[in-house]
Amino acid sequence: MKYAIIFSVVFLMACGQGKKYHDEEKSVAAKSDLIADILEYQKEQNESFKDPDSSPLPDKYRKDFEGLDFFAPDTNYIVKAHFVRTPDAEPFLMPSTTDRQTQEVVYGIAHFKLNGTEHQLEVYQSLDLMDDEEYEDYLFLPFLDNTNGEETYGGGRYIDLTIPEDDTLVIDFNKAYNPYCVYNKKYSCPLVPRQNYLRTKVRAGVKNFNKD
Repeated sequence: MKYAIIFSVVFLMACGQGKKYHDEEKSVAAKSDLIADILEYQKEQNESFKDPDSSPLPDKYRKDFEGLDFFAPDTNYIVKAHFVRTPDAEPFLMPSTTDRQTQEVVYGIAHFKLNGTEHQLEVYQSLDLMDDEEYEDYLFLPFLDNTNGEETYGGGRYIDLTIPEDDTLVIDFNKAYNPYCVYNKKYSCPLVPRQNYLRTKVRAGVKNFNKD
């Protein structure tokens, strides 16, 4: 949840059957590892929200907080995208929920298939963070989808990524999280560009936050 953390400081803001059996076993094992990774991610997020030093929740909500509402882990929402870098892209100012703006550049375009349809999303790099060693390989993926305003937050969700070594970018929508302004209006959160609207339902990651 790097981008949420960044903005948290801004207040105002031929073997026959044998071979076939072996392949199936490997597939099951790989899937189990992926599910375990997603569950560990969810656990870490809940721990962070319970910790007063890292939680975006106001005290009145954090004291009764039991856990975020996540969709069930689903490996169908882990995609391998063809990543096309855009070295000639011009920097721009990304607006937020407050007057604050961040300097961003489209680092590349991710092309992938999800729910049987081809999609593409812009992936951004923050110019404000490029000189920070901790974030030198960090990429930001905000997106909108057809669950927004119903099962998920109406303003879209975020995913943290790392610059890949080649032209394949793995995007795990199970790790999609809400902007911190969903939980507390004191945070400033980047607005998702309309070009990053997925015309499908992404039923993975965190759901909307119910304050009741």
